[in-house]
Amino acid sequence: MSAHATATSVEIGIRPLRSAPAAPGLGAEVTGVDLRAIDDATFAAIHRAWIDRQVLLFRGQTLTDPDLAAFSRRFGDLDMAPIQENGRAIGSGMPEIYVVSNVIENGVPIGSLGHGEAVWHTDMSYLSSPPKASMLYALEIPPAGGDTSFADMYAAFDALPDSLRERALGLKVKHDGTYNSGGFVRQGVTPTDDPREAPGMMHPLVCTHPESGRRMLYLGRRKMAWLEGFGLAESDALLDEIWTHATAKQLVWTHEWRVGDLVLWDNRCTMHRRDPFDATARRIMHRTQVKGAAPPAA
Repeated sequence: MSAHATATSVEIGIRPLRSAPAAPGLGAEVTGVDLRAIDDATFAAIHRAWIDRQVLLFRGQTLTDPDLAAFSRRFGDLDMAPIQENGRAIGSGMPEIYVVSNVIENGVPIGSLGHGEAVWHTDMSYLSSPPKASMLYALEIPPAGGDTSFADMYAAFDALPDSLRERALGLKVKHDGTYNSGGFVRQGVTPTDDPREAPGMMHPLVCTHPESGRRMLYLGRRKMAWLEGFGLAESDALLDEIWTHATAKQLVWTHEWRVGDLVLWDNRCTMHRRDPFDATARRIMHRTQVKGAAPPAA
């Protein structure tokens, strides 16, 4: 579909991405827009597409960090970037910008998460008020690898067998704060093998999206997760079963990055992961996150 912002605005195109058969509503590319200069009506069309499609791709952007922050703020106030695993507070000169990179300069990593796999996760969901939106902008990419995959948590809930779906309603799950998605221990945290004792936050396992009104799974990440009130073995067995459905390949869309790509995703109703890549290749991405609140129980 297309959306006209005003009589004098450029026309933007919103076209579905080639998506998974069980998640046909996941993802769209927005064309005909320069994110450095959009009016309110154009933004309204973008926002509607974001709610409808969960993940939006904008190609060919040329953004400075202030440009990235300015577009991000149209969705709400921004979180400050978390402390990186190397102990640095920021890596870009702007406290809102989180640097995701494997590049080392003068013996010090300039960003976080290295070159390895980043496991399925929801950003910062170990907090009481996780961000509602995340944006990742590609400055340098490796010749191969480093692709980012997204899973549709609306479709994941719908795909559960009836008995499992009914069992999931009303449960709460521990979203662990020990490790980041790259498997690194967060700054200042002492690891434990018992998820019941680990830092983190309990959230409803099944939530209602506050803007779309749709029900969805809200899982966080698998490592160190725990279902409230369950023994560890019973919790692990049930979570493994749910995660098998939630990350099935038919629910997943994978993005192959180009320099100048910006991807915006709804952190409440998607999960994402990253493929590993050659450690000798450079990858530099800048991320912002929009403040939000934990989605309510379904």
